[in-house]
Amino acid sequence: MKITKKSPEPFYYQGDKRIGLLLIHGFTGSPAEIRLLGDFLQQKGYAVYAPLLAGHGTSPEEMAKTNQEDWWNSVLEAYEFMKSEGYDQIISIGLSMGGILSLKLAMEKPLLAVIPMAAPIFVHDKRMAFARWIKYIKAYQVKGKKVDQIEENLASYDRTPIKCVESLHRLIKEVKHDLPRVHCPVFIMQGKRDETVIPESANYIYRHISSSTKEIKWYEQSTHILTIDQEREKVFEDLYLFISQISQ
Repeated sequence: MKITKKSPEPFYYQGDKRIGLLLIHGFTGSPAEIRLLGDFLQQKGYAVYAPLLAGHGTSPEEMAKTNQEDWWNSVLEAYEFMKSEGYDQIISIGLSMGGILSLKLAMEKPLLAVIPMAAPIFVHDKRMAFARWIKYIKAYQVKGKKVDQIEENLASYDRTPIKCVESLHRLIKEVKHDLPRVHCPVFIMQGKRDETVIPESANYIYRHISSSTKEIKWYEQSTHILTIDQEREKVFEDLYLFISQISQ
């Protein structure tokens, strides 16, 4: 699948099926990281909407003015948009923080299914737990570069507001505590080589949700951003198969 030019803009594709797919991007990222997946699902006939979360796609300074409530409100607005477009059945698909927000959406709104991809319950960077103090020492953390194949598909920030890391930590803790409130079908997708999220997060989600229909799929060669890593075509096909089975 050809790599496309990155853009932080939201996108919406109308579909000829009755199911709407809501794609939610990750922390400091943008819909660019899920556009290839959106294009794939649109070609399968589905309506796809990938909103831009509050504070994202602009500047780190703008993001620093937002918190988890603002990001959550962006997801609620996107959900209501899909409803207003006539899609009564919605599946939420979220990458990284988007996976956490998708699980939260499943707790609060009717969903046909939820698909968290590389959703963080545990993270490699232990400094996250200390962000509420670190923010008084430094305002931003410079992010490292990823391999070219991934980097050229991103439209994300080169600096992370520490204040927002604190908000993300609170969001993860909230969703972790409330996982038993998830009852809809869940398809958990996780890369074994994830450099951001500890892969055990996937098992934790699986064990603590209340869904009777649930599955984990592991990707041996994939790092954090499953949607643009080397196994992305397999990721897309697995995701499509799950959606097809649920919709029947």
